Parts: sequence; structure tokens; C-alpha cells
Amino acid sequence: MLEEPRSGRLAAWGNALFAGVVSPDDAASRIVGGDTVHRVAGLPGEPGEVGLTLALGRLRASGVTGLRLALPAPGHPLGLSGPPGFNARALDAGEAVVGTGAPLGLVPLVREAGPRGDVHTEVVWHCLPVREAPPADVPSLGEAERELAEALREATEVLTRLDVAGSGPVAAAALEAYRARAEAGRALLAPGYPPRAVRVLELAQRVGALVEIAGGPDHGGAVSAGAMAARGEVLRPVERTARRAVVAAYNAYVEERERG
Repeated sequence: MLEEPRSGRLAAWGNALFAGVVSPDDAASRIVGGDTVHRVAGLPGEPGEVGLTLALGRLRASGVTGLRLALPAPGHPLGLSGPPGFNARALDAGEAVVGTGAPLGLVPLVREAGPRGDVHTEVVWHCLPVREAPPADVPSLGEAERELAEALREATEVLTRLDVAGSGPVAAAALEAYRARAEAGRALLAPGYPPRAVRVLELAQRVGALVEIAGGPDHGGAVSAGAMAARGEVLRPVERTARRAVVAAYNAYVEERERG
């Protein structure tokens, strides 16, 4: 969870565009990030792939008023509302965006090409119909913040018990990577998001990073297969809590707008 999901960028900056606080070009640039290009396929009224700026305009013209993030995992359709076909594609990708105001969703397909050191990343978002229903298992910001506080305590206890902090250069490098991402995390959400959403996202990233560090095969004192499995059982619900909080943070714009 050290990397920002592409669907998170699309949801956040798409929402900022729909709110009128950023320009279409700025929104598209932020969504693309370090990738080479993003295109969208399957938009209503468009026979082929179109550029991201045009696609955002088409979505708004189709009635989309907000974008929600989904981060599903096996057995946990977090943020999804159906139908099964869309859910399956989102699960394969590990992420998706679900529109509000019009029943449309987007799933990214990432393509990489080029030699090592000069890899070009192209993303094609596939626009598909979604079911108009509440997203699965997404907490409110307040719920997410309370759950994260407890999860952080649990993750810290596991790290301490496994002596992750003293387990060598691999763990040290992972901790340093987390610190670098934490500094960048303050700019992840787009203009228009409430400060509490930024706070929840930063805490969720911290918890997720600790889980990744503690769960890695080179971190901590567990070496047997049984010990590794036991560690996974302890950390799995903590990781789930962090993912739920990430989704709650990115979806805060839509939730606040719907509350008026």
C-alpha cells in the first residue's frame, strides 16, 4: 500500500474536475502521473478509445457527478456494487472506479512496453455498466479513523514481537520507502477534499506500510512455514482495515456531497 492506486488518482482528480476546482487538463495530467498515456474505451457514444480529457467530459455529459474508489480483494468486494461481470474485472485488476449519478464504472488495464530502464506504461480504462447500489463494506471516515487507530496498535505490536525494526537492511529499506511515501502522501488527494480525509489516508498508508513490512518473507523473526502462516493470520485483518480506510478517504468527496 506504498503506491497510490491509479483508480484513486482518477477518482480524486475526477471529483475535483466535476467540482470545478481544477481544469480538465490539470485533472488529466494528475491522473496520468508517471504513466505514458491513459485512454478510455467503451464510453457511451464513442466507438473507440478516446483521450482522458475528452473521456472525463463525456462522463460528466453522461450524468456522472462523482467517482468512488473500489479496492477489491479475493473474498472482499470492497467498494463494488455489481454486476458480477464488472466485479470480476475489478477483482482481476485489484481496483476500479464506480460512478455516481450515472451507472458507469471504469477498470484499468495496464500495458508496459520497452526495454529495461525505458519502460512505457499505457493504461486503458474500460468503461462498463455498474449496478446502482451502495458500495460494499465502505466505512464512514469516522469509522475508518477509529478502526485504524486500533489497527495501528495491533500492527505495531506484531512488528515489535517479530523484531522487524532490527531484522536487517531489507526491513530498513522498506521503512525508508514508507517514510518517503508518507511525506508525499500529503499531496495525494485533490483540492476539495476535507482535511479529515487526508488525515485518514495518511494513517491508512502508515498502517498498510507496516503490514507490508511485517508480512514480507525477509522481515521479522518467523522462518518456518507455520510461523509465516500464523503471521499472515494476524496481519490479514489489519491490512483489510487499512484498505477500507483508503477507500473511505478517496470516497469522502462523494459522501460529503451526498450528505449536502
